[in-house]
Amino acid sequence: MAKNPKHRPRQRKANLQQGRPHQNHRKNDHGAATRKNADGKKGIGGDVVEGRHAVRELLLAEKRKVYEVVFAAGLEDSPVLTQIRDLAEESRVPLYEMNRSKFESLAVTESPQGVISRAEPLPNLELEDLLLTDKKPFILVMDGITDPRNLGAMLRTAECAGVTGILLPRHRSTRISPAVTKTAQGAIEHLPIASVSGIPKGLTLLKNHGVWTVGLDAVAETEIYGLEVADEPIALVLGSEGRGLGRLSRERCDLVVTIPLFGVIDSLNVSAATAIACFEIAKQR
Repeated sequence: MAKNPKHRPRQRKANLQQGRPHQNHRKNDHGAATRKNADGKKGIGGDVVEGRHAVRELLLAEKRKVYEVVFAAGLEDSPVLTQIRDLAEESRVPLYEMNRSKFESLAVTESPQGVISRAEPLPNLELEDLLLTDKKPFILVMDGITDPRNLGAMLRTAECAGVTGILLPRHRSTRISPAVTKTAQGAIEHLPIASVSGIPKGLTLLKNHGVWTVGLDAVAETEIYGLEVADEPIALVLGSEGRGLGRLSRERCDLVVTIPLFGVIDSLNVSAATAIACFEIAKQR
């Protein structure tokens, strides 16, 4: 369900430049971004944002520098597009318009919805940064998610369920690519995201900081319903699409729980399992 608009669109339109925007977009959707933030540190991606809601949230959040917004020519007016134009104009972000063929050649995802933005990469936080929250930490740990749409859907779910931070591995996992940003629908702008060299190491560090680590796996004796530590500082650990939790990650978890299934199919998609588990924990918190 979409959230209510956070900014009332005005009736006038911002001026669109007909010049050529920057051509620093990648024409593939794999690997980590290597561009640097203003402080000289490498980001974790997210520098190319496609899709109307994702671009709107990028501009609304005002958490990182936005270099430009590019529109496809001939778009029908809509409240979201008007809002994007107004927000960009207020922040003095250059607006460009391109004919359809050039715009499609610039796009990375299959359906950019006529809007692409280029921004400063998301900051690559340290694990300790995820613990700096006014709420009890509720951290989603993703151990080897390789499908960008799964990752994007999981990030969107996490933001809606009140997750306070995301922990990703630096290797053997999809990064914050254009497909991730579009599927996440702007959630990346509101979620602190950190990475570690290895998830087992990260789980040990979380436990040392008093965070309960709870793995979600198809093979476990305890159900997630009625989880006694749900109201404590908690990290929910999800494994990869194919193999689930890795052996070392499983061994580092304080608890391993499962979602009971009652049909013939013996597993859930990882993004669906994330939604069930996150909202079950949110309900208990």
